[in-house]
Amino acid sequence: MIEEAGKVVKTILEELGKIARPGTATLEFDKKAEEIIGKFRCRSAFKGYRGYPGTVCVSVNEEVVHGIPGNRRLGEGDIVGIDVGIEKDGYFADSAITLAIGDLRRGAKALDLIETTREALRLGIREAVEGNRLFDISHAIQRHAESRGYSVVRDFVGHGIGKKLHEDPSIPNFGAKGTGPRLKSGMVLAIEPMINEGGWEVEVLDDGWTAVTKDKKLSAHFEHTIAITENDPRILT
Repeated sequence: MIEEAGKVVKTILEELGKIARPGTATLEFDKKAEEIIGKFRCRSAFKGYRGYPGTVCVSVNEEVVHGIPGNRRLGEGDIVGIDVGIEKDGYFADSAITLAIGDLRRGAKALDLIETTREALRLGIREAVEGNRLFDISHAIQRHAESRGYSVVRDFVGHGIGKKLHEDPSIPNFGAKGTGPRLKSGMVLAIEPMINEGGWEVEVLDDGWTAVTKDKKLSAHFEHTIAITENDPRILT
């Protein structure tokens, strides 16, 4: 069941959060995740996906998503986004967090960006109820981010999830309220606001994966896999 996969993803992120400190190499997150995945007898949803080399994605500062773990070490004042997806018993779950590292010398702005993105996810999830429209989720995220002076990434979006990592529908983080397909009980969605300190434009580095803000300002990313029910949305991760 997706719920079981979601529990594993939550556990991995909790454990990776414990080693997110100055001096940690981004590859250490990958190794730790691989270890936990082995214990739960599941597999990374990312490793090998369209050639992606990592077990998890680790994106630092201006890196928006899909950062490849390597020898880079986190420094005081960095922010780091960690994205984890796994497949267990034929079902997928996907979640992401952004963390502040050590003494955040970049100041209150970076912390505000992180908190705004976390809150945007909460507000988006709140709209994921039976009878609403898909872009009600998108609009809630966009409205909150832009009200705080930030921008939402256009090039990458959330998605349906279940027996595949990426399923329909796509879930942009911007859109008009009251539009899009009708939400129905039983749908499972990966909602993931990616919010930038500066402009929304991004570019992909020469490694073919790492997306960075075009203006090199900070970016934050949060994600949950949720199920739409007859009542409130259910967070699975």
